[in-house]
Amino acid sequence: MKLQIDVALDYALPGTTDLLLQIEAAHLPEQSVSNAALDLSPCEHFARVPAQDSIGERIFLRTQGQFTASYRATVDIQRVLADLSTLAALPPHLLPGETVPYLLDSCYCPANQFRSYVAAEFGAYEGGARIAALRDFIRESFTYAPGSSNSETTALETFVRRQGVCRDYAHMLITLARASAIPARFASVYALGVEPPDFHAVAEVFLDGSWQLVDPTGMTDEGATAKIGIGRDAADVAFLTSFGPVEMISQSVSVEPARQLAA
Repeated sequence: MKLQIDVALDYALPGTTDLLLQIEAAHLPEQSVSNAALDLSPCEHFARVPAQDSIGERIFLRTQGQFTASYRATVDIQRVLADLSTLAALPPHLLPGETVPYLLDSCYCPANQFRSYVAAEFGAYEGGARIAALRDFIRESFTYAPGSSNSETTALETFVRRQGVCRDYAHMLITLARASAIPARFASVYALGVEPPDFHAVAEVFLDGSWQLVDPTGMTDEGATAKIGIGRDAADVAFLTSFGPVEMISQSVSVEPARQLAA
């Protein structure tokens, strides 16, 4: 599956401000990026730095006035999807060290508060079968409601309200997976089928020795999803982090099947 990605950002900065930008699709074995172009308005400072776990890159910027960014790329997705229900979970003592941060509580994912709940409600399931059951529970029990949450909403609040947007759904699955002693992390992605079109959030869980994408919203196909970056939760992988006041003027994200050129 090839995706054509087009992004345009337009922000107003009242003063000189440092920004951290992460909007480029990551170069990974499971996805190849071509025809990539990133255009930014003039900046005082520009520096690329590795993103979380070296998946993708962030860009440190220092600028003022109007900040614009446009990104265009073609991404060929070659991800091999597995049947979650057939995948085993490793016991914590056998997990690779790099998965440990994704077992623990983080800013938006208070997993410890859900350990008794998942044991009582999902104790009959193990490994990937539990993740599939948790995913289905979220899809069936929660309402996708734009505007129902904000940048400070935690998985605990989402669980009580039973509504949210993609980042809330991802935080919910991550929290319940970690409460089940299964490493889980947040993935920022471009994906087909997102309505309204925007940056999308899904979860990744570590099963049978590899990371598996899972979209608890059900809006997207994990095989048609281009990864931007990952983190413990949304705080680690925002597409734009501002270290000062900023006002959004406009923002657009388009993800379409790439057109095949005639031979």
